[in-house]
Amino acid sequence: MMTETFEVDNIDKKIMEMIQKKPTITHTKISRAVDRSQPTVGLRIKKLEEKGALDYQAGINLKRAPLNLARVDFETNDPQQFIDLVKICPFMFNAYKLSGEKNMSVTIAVNDIKFLDKIINCHFRDNEAVKKLSVNLITDMANDLVLPVSLSFLGCNFELKPICLEHDITK
Repeated sequence: MMTETFEVDNIDKKIMEMIQKKPTITHTKISRAVDRSQPTVGLRIKKLEEKGALDYQAGINLKRAPLNLARVDFETNDPQQFIDLVKICPFMFNAYKLSGEKNMSVTIAVNDIKFLDKIINCHFRDNEAVKKLSVNLITDMANDLVLPVSLSFLGCNFELKPICLEHDITK
């Protein structure tokens, strides 16, 4: 849990906002907009990156991609099992440890609802470590959400692997 705050001024905020809107924007364009020299902007960006206040990520924009998104919430005594699963499954984007009765949440993106059901059955419903499962389809989101996509099935050794290869979302 983070206990420190990011110390950023209005210029840093403007720089961050511009980069968030257009990650490929040049330092020259930013420097003109914030009325600072290009080297000053470069140093500010570097400091923001070092603090962890500014980071970059390439991936699929889940708001715009033609994918079915789901959130699987459940109770488990073995959260690490699902964190490890998300690290190798190309269809699972993240796992979250939660407070409350349901202590885990996993986000999934697939191109076919029936395939989503197979993934949920295989990895969650048929798993003895999962209790009180609920699945919610995400029908819309307020903002763009760009997440990295694993393009490799090398770590996968589940019985679903042949079916997963047929549903590769990067095809």
